Amino acid sequence: MAHPAFLCYNIERYCNARMRIRRRQHARSTCYNIERYCNGRMGLMIKEDIRIKQVIVHILDSTVGLPVLSDSVIDFGSDFADFLREHIYRIVAGDDSKDCEFYKEQSEIYQMMKEYDDDRFVPMSKQAAELLYGIMNSNIDIPPADLVVVRFKARDEEFLAFLKMNFKTSYTHRTLSEGEGNYNEIIRYKSILPTETQRLQEAAVIDLQTFGVRLIEKKYEVNGEKTNYFSYLFLKCSSHLSPKSKLSIVTKAVENIQKENCEEYKQYEEHMRAKSIIQEELAQNGGFVVEEIAEKIFADQPELKTAFQEKMEKYDMVKEEVQPQNDTTVRKYQKQYLLTDTGIEIKIPMDQYKDTGKVEFITQADGSISVLLKNIGHIQAKF
Repeated sequence: MAHPAFLCYNIERYCNARMRIRRRQHARSTCYNIERYCNGRMGLMIKEDIRIKQVIVHILDSTVGLPVLSDSVIDFGSDFADFLREHIYRIVAGDDSKDCEFYKEQSEIYQMMKEYDDDRFVPMSKQAAELLYGIMNSNIDIPPADLVVVRFKARDEEFLAFLKMNFKTSYTHRTLSEGEGNYNEIIRYKSILPTETQRLQEAAVIDLQTFGVRLIEKKYEVNGEKTNYFSYLFLKCSSHLSPKSKLSIVTKAVENIQKENCEEYKQYEEHMRAKSIIQEELAQNGGFVVEEIAEKIFADQPELKTAFQEKMEKYDMVKEEVQPQNDTTVRKYQKQYLLTDTGIEIKIPMDQYKDTGKVEFITQADGSISVLLKNIGHIQAKF
């Protein structure tokens, strides 16, 4: 396999050449995916390529007072491997996930990864579980969980995953023997694990060659303040905003600036126009550069563009690329959602909104607004 630095250098030359001969935004999408490969090699991972090699489970229930650590790996079958594969892939491919970099001097997990070999899988996992349990035991808002540590391979690359599976409360049956027969009852059980379709709240995948980290996490109260404890205290790494978070920050900033600076009767038009521009960039180019989307949305409004850029500077996002990978993240941009003061809700597919032969918004002399739906051949009512 080619040396990573050489590979990334040649791929960068390829991207630059593509920039000159193809449309700029389309080429940027190609370069972005290759950059993800160079930085962590996880962005291009295919679910079917994931091969589970070793698994161990440690019980971290802070209500018990001590972690219950396993001394041996699990003898797992294909069903459990599929279960783990689903969760791992959701982390590496999800728009909620963030790329992170270890604080190498401070991170105990980084030191474990540097010294890791397969013979140390069990003791390493126990050491990591004890570290995480200590954090959980000192902060009661962090939910109890099973920590599943997974050693896996994808293509020719080696990875390790920490999957914190928070306990769910659900109901199940129990059979008791009473007298001459059995008695069945329903009980409330607090240690149910998430299903393979449920998203984990805290988990990380680590590339064992580059030590790149991709994680998903949720804030919990630590010392009276909401904190991303999984990255800040456990992994000790710095994180970047996820694609989903970037997109949300941009759209919320556009919405707030338009509310603050546009007359109320014009706000709905400005919101729809901005959403249409964002949707078109997502559909045609797979994403956008924040600075360039501002030029399109606020083309004739320099004051609003300046206000938007000031908001983006707070997040260091002025020149940031927003490139969501999942259809679920961009689905809401495929329709215009309107709510009138009379309580009527209207959903308009974006292609219909852009066609004046299908939908027209008419402002009456008294300032009221009419929505005209044109050329409808058939109407169907649904319950």
